[in-house]
Amino acid sequence: MSKPKLKWAEKGEAEDFDAAVKYLSLLCPETEAAALVASLRHWKLAEHAAKDLLRAARLPLLPSDESHVSEDLKRIQKAKALAPVLLVRGDIATGLPLIVADGYHRICAVCYFDESAPIPCRIADIVIPSRRA
Repeated sequence: MSKPKLKWAEKGEAEDFDAAVKYLSLLCPETEAAALVASLRHWKLAEHAAKDLLRAARLPLLPSDESHVSEDLKRIQKAKALAPVLLVRGDIATGLPLIVADGYHRICAVCYFDESAPIPCRIADIVIPSRRA
């Protein structure tokens, strides 16, 4: 039996954007989180290898039997489309890692499928105010 091909939806679901706002509002004020996610809606999709996303975010690979990862692995095996992941770009100068606003489980599932597989993502840039002494 041949390996299924990864399928990706062209747009994220409204619930993915809502989840991203909820997550980001734990890291910054809700108005900033909403503005970041609003900007994500307008960015074109970019592709990055699954393993690179985990490394840039400094996140561990979740176990394949974790419920959401397992669910996404089943979607992959059934050739069902996955939603693109939603990210906030890190900052190498300050040591801020990439933030996975939505799609961590999808990234992990794709790593089990093929860690080098490209994942469509939308990446927002965060503006970090310069600090003056």
